[in-house]
Amino acid sequence: MSRPNGSFRFRVELDGIEVAGFSEVSGLQAETEYEEYFEGGLNSHPHRFAKRTKYPPLVLKRGVTDAWELWEWYEDVINGKIVRKTGAIAMVDLAGNELRRWDFSGAYPVKWHGPDFNASQSAVAIETLELVHDGWKKGQKK
Repeated sequence: MSRPNGSFRFRVELDGIEVAGFSEVSGLQAETEYEEYFEGGLNSHPHRFAKRTKYPPLVLKRGVTDAWELWEWYEDVINGKIVRKTGAIAMVDLAGNELRRWDFSGAYPVKWHGPDFNASQSAVAIETLELVHDGWKKGQKK
């Protein structure tokens, strides 16, 4: 019998390189649009036909460090240089063994949010990066 795993142990990789320190990832979703067709004489239900599947942006949050590579990637987009990357989000167990993996492709940043500063609090400074992508699929565990 399998049991649920905590959502607090995960890794994020971009182009095969583990990007350390993300505290939160959201947007791992997919939604398929559909069209309803009502057939004459069939009053119990409409026929539903699948159309396109949409994937919302991935939102990555991490504590601010002295590394600038995520900002520089976004800065390239600002300057008209779109560099698409492949990536993965991996759920791991307490020992660091990969349990599940979601691979995404064609990703590039479309939004960066720097830390909010407040001298009356001792919270960690957080930066947020939002990535659009071409979709995700079930990945092979490493």
